[in-house]
Amino acid sequence: MLSASPCQLDLAIPAPGRLYRGSGVLEAVPLTVLGSRVLVIGGERSLAVVEAPLQRNFARDPALQVHWTTYGVDCSESELARLQALATAESVTGILGVGGGKALDTAKLVAHRLRIPVVTVPTSAATCAAWSALSNIYSNSGAFQRDVSLDRAPAALILDYELILQAPARTLVAGIGDALAKWYESSVSSGSSEDALVIGAVQQARVLRDLLLQQSVAALREPGGTAWKQVVDACICLAGIVGGMGGAKCRTVAAHAVHNGLTHLSGHRATLHGEKVAFGILAQLRLEEILQGSQLALAARTQLLTFYRQVGLPLNLRDLKLGHLGSADLLHAAQVACQPGSDIHHLPFPVSPEALLVALTTTDLTSSSPVLPRL
Repeated sequence: MLSASPCQLDLAIPAPGRLYRGSGVLEAVPLTVLGSRVLVIGGERSLAVVEAPLQRNFARDPALQVHWTTYGVDCSESELARLQALATAESVTGILGVGGGKALDTAKLVAHRLRIPVVTVPTSAATCAAWSALSNIYSNSGAFQRDVSLDRAPAALILDYELILQAPARTLVAGIGDALAKWYESSVSSGSSEDALVIGAVQQARVLRDLLLQQSVAALREPGGTAWKQVVDACICLAGIVGGMGGAKCRTVAAHAVHNGLTHLSGHRATLHGEKVAFGILAQLRLEEILQGSQLALAARTQLLTFYRQVGLPLNLRDLKLGHLGSADLLHAAQVACQPGSDIHHLPFPVSPEALLVALTTTDLTSSSPVLPRL
């Protein structure tokens, strides 16, 4: 008689329940999944952009009760507590998250904690937060604290190109940087996995990288055009698929760890999430050169330096408005990025804060250099 073996739960949350995509779709999409009492959470600018189409949408159901609120500046525990209390007091049955990454992370996490559905409406293509079952928590000063895995993706994602067109071009550039990291990180974090979904996710990340390298310049040149829509879809949807389908095996590595460390520095708010992540990709590749003597990493970084110049992504700390900081400050950021449990340790070699400090200060070095000793 065969003995029963314990079941190992392997949770993957590939996608939102529904994806509505097109120009002007926000006012037409059914929102019945949110129930009869809806809380709309977003930033002030984002709420102003969506107010008219959402009001037309809501007007189709006179019995619907809608409450509007801003989320503050960061997805912080104090803001989460305030919004959760508000939602509870109003007996909210569903949440509509509107805005950029932090607004959507906030809306998703409040809904997660209250066990009610959430629908996401991105107003820029700066991140894949509208897609993912993940939220990042920050301090009130914007310093990264931790990420939280959610037990479900949004009930629906409403991708209205007319909203994205109103966002500054810089947000799309940042989204390109954030989405590029999917390849450079998932190809490392996936290891030699034999899981078909992980293999598919990594290949999706490769397709995503190639699409961005090929179409981003044209997308930025002609907002609203075919290439622009492809890049918007790539930053929001294809990037989300990689993490959703690959699960824990296709998560962040050094590029996002560098971002997390940089948020602990004074002046970090001068740049966007995806700009810091894009810089982090260069730092990750530089670590491979420094600690492993990888010529492939040098070639990849050289390619990215050319591409970054074309689209306006940061090449170095000066471009991040952090060039004035001294070694002590930068070492602190490196220590945060290398703390126990950090995703930087998904790299297949040990990384010390001192080695990362070297990488952070030489991301735009354009020629090979001697391999430094492990520090």
